[in-house]
Amino acid sequence: MIPGYMKETAVHPAQDPSQCQRIKEVLARVGDRWSVMIVIALDGGTMRFNELKRHLGITQRMLSLTLKELERDGLISRTYHPTIPPKVEYALTPLGKSFSEPVRSMGKWAIDNLPNIDACRQRYDAATETSD
Repeated sequence: MIPGYMKETAVHPAQDPSQCQRIKEVLARVGDRWSVMIVIALDGGTMRFNELKRHLGITQRMLSLTLKELERDGLISRTYHPTIPPKVEYALTPLGKSFSEPVRSMGKWAIDNLPNIDACRQRYDAATETSD
């Protein structure tokens, strides 16, 4: 349960459009492809920028932008080590770790259901090819 979200005194999001907007903003950040993949990668522990880049196959620009947003939202921490060359490490914060739990569940669901999804796609594609 999200702390403070559905307490008896809380207003349900459907009754308060401002809550809907805030939920939409948060889900847009945490629900995008790269944010989820970064959280999954960091769930295994601290990683450096280039490790993440290689591991995910993401462009440097997209990784940099996504890391900044995740740091801004408090999901990851960035630690700069003034060495030569400079070393920057990223890790999940406690908030990020709490987010990694549902992400792991979604990832497991996706892996468990890949054969079903593939079969549904094949049936759909076959049906739409014959109707075109």
